[in-house]
Amino acid sequence: MAIRFDRPVSSAAHASRLIGAFSLVLALAVLIAHRFGGLATPYLVLLLVVAVGCALLAALLAAVGLRSLWVSGAEGGLAALAALIYAAFPLALGALAAERYLTLPEIYDVSTDPVAAPDWLSPPKADQIWLKRNPLVTPEDRERQMAAYPELTGRRYEGALDRVLEAVRKVAKQSGYTIVRSSGTSEPDRDLEDRPARPAPGDDAVSDAPGLIPVPTPRPYDDDVAKLIRGANGVTLQATTRTLVLGLRFDILIRLREEAETTFVDIRVASRYGQHDLGFSAEIAGDYLKALDAELLGIAGG
Repeated sequence: MAIRFDRPVSSAAHASRLIGAFSLVLALAVLIAHRFGGLATPYLVLLLVVAVGCALLAALLAAVGLRSLWVSGAEGGLAALAALIYAAFPLALGALAAERYLTLPEIYDVSTDPVAAPDWLSPPKADQIWLKRNPLVTPEDRERQMAAYPELTGRRYEGALDRVLEAVRKVAKQSGYTIVRSSGTSEPDRDLEDRPARPAPGDDAVSDAPGLIPVPTPRPYDDDVAKLIRGANGVTLQATTRTLVLGLRFDILIRLREEAETTFVDIRVASRYGQHDLGFSAEIAGDYLKALDAELLGIAGG
């Protein structure tokens, strides 16, 4: 007479696979909807919290299923393993966010000039929904920034403002920034280099001039950049950008000031939602300044 052994089945293991798959699909769906669709950032955060919670539940149930497999040989080992694979991405996302939230300062605005940060040309506006924050950046916030990011400082370059401005715009474009405003221009929503050249009165040879003309030194020229420099002794650009993966929106302000034979560049970066930017603002500012240093290699000063 044959003896048949019936293996118990781990309900926890099978449930963990379903919950883990749901958490992965939810996380990917909301990331895609936020990056390429119209899902607002506060809803992205809320749904990601749900996805991470489901992933955590799936991991706990998978652990129960694996324990049952070890103790009583219960079926469900493969289901538990699949659940852990599904839950890995949401859990990693949640762990990274939690680590940044707990270790980095609770600020959303950073500036290379913490004492006199450049003012927004147009104050950023966003519907905070449930991600509320203090609309004013306090001196305590700046102190926390300096303690956490002491390397975030302005840059001084030996060169005329117009030369540095050209590099600033080039690096901004390469970094995926969209310049929305420029101080002192009659057309603030258009870049200076995008405007058609206007010939000087009575100069018939200008129409035959090449498109790119070396900037003379000293510069007695009379174009839009020169007028802006002489009028304000500085230029301020306001731009927007989004992070690559999450698609989080940030506002950026770049201020150039001409001082003697040098040009000083400051940058200010702020997230649009919540009191905590998870360190992204400082990363954006630091990456931009490094790229600008590389572009202007050889003329950076202390």
